[in-house]
Amino acid sequence: MPNSQTFYTIYILWLRQLKRYLRSRSRMVGSLGQPILFLVALGFGFGPVYAAAGGGNYIQFLAPGVIAMGILFTAVFSGIEIIWDRQFGFLKETLVAPVSRTSIMIGRTLGGATVALIQGVVVLIIASFIGFHPLLINIPAALLFMLGIAVIFTALGTGIASLLEDMQGFQLIMNFVVMPTFFLSGALFPLSGVLGKIALFNPLCYGIDGLRATLTGLGQLPLSTDALIVTAVSVALVGIGAWLFRRIEV
Repeated sequence: MPNSQTFYTIYILWLRQLKRYLRSRSRMVGSLGQPILFLVALGFGFGPVYAAAGGGNYIQFLAPGVIAMGILFTAVFSGIEIIWDRQFGFLKETLVAPVSRTSIMIGRTLGGATVALIQGVVVLIIASFIGFHPLLINIPAALLFMLGIAVIFTALGTGIASLLEDMQGFQLIMNFVVMPTFFLSGALFPLSGVLGKIALFNPLCYGIDGLRATLTGLGQLPLSTDALIVTAVSVALVGIGAWLFRRIEV
């Protein structure tokens, strides 16, 4: 069973991730640029077209997807810190400590997920100032879906970074993974036909649908299905990420 040392290790590494984020103002501001651009450019640009087609208020549909986008990119690219730490020797010092590698990975993953969750909350607040009207009573449930998305993609980024030593290679691989995942999730437009069937194999699709259902009531799938799949994928990817992290050689 986990002992106090395990919990302390997880807490310290979680706190390190959080402090690194809070001390980097450029990172905090820069990571908000893309979500704000999508909200303003797409929200106001395609809003009239979406309304004329009978879709209603496009901002209401778009905002949950953009919130998930802010979480997704922040979470998945947190894995690059493993490569950074490996190159500067910090990872080696961490791995030789008398603690399990699993607890190190969990601490890093929870830290990255917390940072991604903060980004999502900030995007949610910004969206509310440009016309998004969330169901305030469902905010706690929405936060759980946001956390689930953050854990899934932080664990994914950590697992892939555990296999690589080159930052440029990591960025190329993650772009190859992240962009199709995002655009085939229903974040920006409703998916139907073949794309809708493909999206059912995308865990982000369920995270965004659950987030949209809790914030706006516009979900397409049962909320219990969204929650079950997000939870199951989170546990599975944390397990896979921990296994890959234990195999790191420095």
